[in-house]
Amino acid sequence: MALARQGAAVILNGRTEAHLDAAKRAFSDLGLSAHTLRFDTADREATANAIKAIQDQYGDIDILINNVGYRDRRSVQEFAVGDMDRMLANNLSAPFELSRLLAPGMMEKGWGRIINVSSVVATFASDGDAAYVAAKGGLESLTRAMAVEYGKHGVTVNAISPGFFLTEPNRDMASNEALNQWLQGRTILGRWAEPEELAGIAVFLASNESGYVTGQTIQVDGGLSARL
Repeated sequence: MALARQGAAVILNGRTEAHLDAAKRAFSDLGLSAHTLRFDTADREATANAIKAIQDQYGDIDILINNVGYRDRRSVQEFAVGDMDRMLANNLSAPFELSRLLAPGMMEKGWGRIINVSSVVATFASDGDAAYVAAKGGLESLTRAMAVEYGKHGVTVNAISPGFFLTEPNRDMASNEALNQWLQGRTILGRWAEPEELAGIAVFLASNESGYVTGQTIQVDGGLSARL
């Protein structure tokens, strides 16, 4: 939404038409417009076909935001064969593949922005969440590696690392009084963040003003990572 307000033509991706329709209505309610395209980013063939359809209809993409966040909160010993593959397919392989498919158009223009959405748990691991921690840690390493590879072509690659945000999957956690007390003491700002508080950093990293910023993971965590 923040990018749309700045004049970007936005294409939203999701796995279900219902979620995409709801997102499009939310844009419309604010006087904004967005295109939608349903496909599963963990499906390589579907992804390749979708990217071709986007390029055929809209041309090359200038800004890619990899915001996939599949999560499976279980201990290592509770994971069965193949469970880790699904975690990596969604959280690491999908951003890799989308970047691989879209970067050539950016490089040809000599300008592009790739923004990966990581998580504070990539730095501060939590119990019973090893697979997600590992996947997001890999995404931050991929961010640095792609920044090195694409920088000479005018394409920057950065990551945003959110802390505790009141997104839809986290709403139930926000009612946990013990967690709220911990959060108040652990973060400098002492509260949960609203999703809108990611807007500024996303717009900055997508803009010309961030042209000398690449290979970075920027923490948006209320000061959690700055405090012992």
